[in-house]
Amino acid sequence: MPVFRQVGEKQLPNPILYMAWSPNRDLIALANTSGELLLHRLANFQRVWSLLPNENTGKEITSLAWRPDGKVLAFSVGDTKQVVLCDAEKAEILHLFPVEYPASCMHWMEVQDDSSTLASFSESEDESSRFLPKLPTLPKSEEKSDEVTNLLGEVRLNILVVGGPSGFVELYAYGLYKIATLSGISGTCRSLGLSSDLKSLSVITEIRSAEDNPEIHYIQLDTGLLSSCLPELTKMARKFTHISTLLQYLRLSLTCMCEAWEEILMQMDLRLTKFVQEKNTSTQVQDEFLELLLWGHASPELQALLMNQLTVKGLKMLGQSIDSSYSSIQKLVISHLQSGSEALLYHLSEVKGMALWKQKFQPLGLDPAAIEDAIVAVGSFTLKASELLQVIDKSMKNFKAFFRWLYVAMLRMSEDHVPPELNKMTQKDLAFVADFLSEHFSANEELFDRKGKYFNVERVGQYLKDEDEDLISPPNMEGNQWVTFVKQSTQLKDSPLLFPTYPQKSLHFVKRMMEGSIDLCLQKPAEVIGHSVTQAVCLRLYTVPESSENAPRLFELPSLWNDKKAAMHYVVFCMPEISPSKIYILRRATDPNRSVPNGLVALNLNAPLNSSIDDETPAPTSADSSYSCLDARFYDDETLTVVLRSREDDENKMRVLAQLHLNSVLSWDEEFTWDLTLRLEQQTEGIPVQGLAWGNQSREMDNLKAQFVAVNGIRKVACVLSANLRHVRVFEMDAEEEEEEEERADESQEMSSDQDKLEDTMTNQSDAGEGGDGAGGAEVAQVAGQGSGDILDETAGSDTL
Repeated sequence: MPVFRQVGEKQLPNPILYMAWSPNRDLIALANTSGELLLHRLANFQRVWSLLPNENTGKEITSLAWRPDGKVLAFSVGDTKQVVLCDAEKAEILHLFPVEYPASCMHWMEVQDDSSTLASFSESEDESSRFLPKLPTLPKSEEKSDEVTNLLGEVRLNILVVGGPSGFVELYAYGLYKIATLSGISGTCRSLGLSSDLKSLSVITEIRSAEDNPEIHYIQLDTGLLSSCLPELTKMARKFTHISTLLQYLRLSLTCMCEAWEEILMQMDLRLTKFVQEKNTSTQVQDEFLELLLWGHASPELQALLMNQLTVKGLKMLGQSIDSSYSSIQKLVISHLQSGSEALLYHLSEVKGMALWKQKFQPLGLDPAAIEDAIVAVGSFTLKASELLQVIDKSMKNFKAFFRWLYVAMLRMSEDHVPPELNKMTQKDLAFVADFLSEHFSANEELFDRKGKYFNVERVGQYLKDEDEDLISPPNMEGNQWVTFVKQSTQLKDSPLLFPTYPQKSLHFVKRMMEGSIDLCLQKPAEVIGHSVTQAVCLRLYTVPESSENAPRLFELPSLWNDKKAAMHYVVFCMPEISPSKIYILRRATDPNRSVPNGLVALNLNAPLNSSIDDETPAPTSADSSYSCLDARFYDDETLTVVLRSREDDENKMRVLAQLHLNSVLSWDEEFTWDLTLRLEQQTEGIPVQGLAWGNQSREMDNLKAQFVAVNGIRKVACVLSANLRHVRVFEMDAEEEEEEEERADESQEMSSDQDKLEDTMTNQSDAGEGGDGAGGAEVAQVAGQGSGDILDETAGSDTL
């Protein structure tokens, strides 16, 4: 007969706060009190990887959610108020975004795949790859090049729902782009469930009542706009997700540019300022360099600056550094900034076209004016990048000529041999260096007040500084014929066809302006869609018992489930102070306009373990048959996995893991009439009660004070957690007892016949401590604590998925 086969057990060093099975793999994610995220595989509960807390993400994990394809794991961090998306393969952070409140619960749902929407999804396929070249890989971050592909996943829309205190609920398409900010919800969100047909959202909230007692409420929100505009929503979401990832790409490109620009480039400015402060003569630095240029004579102060502080070797290294840095920045601007800006313009132009199709996209909140502003901002950023290219090109020519002349002059001062190829200097070269000195070496008192230096010889760094101040030395546009022509033309001066240039601002400043414009463009649909969501029903369930005030909220009931085939929401909860031996199941149609008969039923646990019962509630035959429910999760559409506790007075109360089949329960006939002015716990008499036989699908939890359970019906697995949150057991739920006994017999025979071979294998494998039946490895882990068990975990961490 069917039993549950134990395949792993572990005593963990830190209490577990959250656990979630991967939707389609034998992997379970755990978050502990130290802020560590762990991924374990089913077999022997081996650790695959661990992600330690850090300053960027935070140290207080508050909820977990798997993307439906199992490739990305989302976790929320309370102390930094962020949601982080992590690659399940590599434990690598792919993306993170801030939220207004610390998220207390999350749910990641994939839109239902039925025939009516298949055509819509195929039409939403993005065609940008046909027209845009692939973005170049960023230096030192090859894994980031496929970020868009990794995060978008399949074409089919999936939505991450994030909930928190003060009624905070937000929806993110593909886990990246916010498509809705909901309002009008009261209390702290405890659990969320978005239906796969997008017609409604179930929310469990905890609200402080007038008597200051926390009350549990069930709220169903009507999200009909998402369902009715599904093709348009999918197309818009993919476009905005591309835009979000392109903005991240540009940020990383600018970071690489700042790393390429070295502080050594500032040494010339600082040394010249020090020279001005220390010299006794009243002549200008510019005049002293010009005297050296024309007559070959340098004052003692200038000679000391050049020969003692700068040195011939230092000048040579400075020239090489400037040339290398400028070349790197120039390549990044051309290959990354400009290509990323072009892709942004392409996607925003397509979004503008969508917005102009008002019949389809206006209900979603696309605003053509806001999108046009974003396009103009991207154009200004592109122009500023082109301006930086011109400054780099001019600076490279100037510095090469200046350093060549200064190098020869310093060689002569030191009476070294001057190579013949460097000794030739034409009148044109002299004029070029003289212009460079007059433009760059004039002291600026205002600059000293702002930056503590008189000079700004190096012109590129000012574009890369993330400051709001104007450029210290903006480019001189007086001789530019195009600028003069535009200023003189009354038609072109204020033309919307020309992007504004912001000549006084840095590249970082224009980038922030662009991000602000695009954020405004992205936020409008979230506001419009959020306002379209209305509350369909609010049901007051029960008050939270004082005994569970300090328990981890994620493990607490109620739990939610979406039956995709029947288009139903299910809510499972218990009221231990009112009806300790009953489990309540509330069901509602995902379509708020469709009523469901017999929407509430109670399951009575006071039944003989191994017998069938009728619909009438039997009296308990013995103390052994009296149980209360500690935790309950839907295993599939018709099965409930529960952790039960015997209600005996003994301290070591027996704990049982059981499967409850709801086929007969889900077809109950008796109707319950709600009085919406009262809590459900105040009107339990009229709730129809059903009994279930579960003795043949249960297992006693020996030596484990079981309290919570996480299940995955697709992979047919369950993980039971103890009341102290440190002890876990993992089960395969549909294993056959006979097969288990046969496997054990075969194993014992193999061990006896091949003992020598087994000993050789164990000698050669230093990390084979957790193999075998799982229970044996668990005993080692329990005894060793942080010793051998942890070592085995670390070796398991090298496994790949």
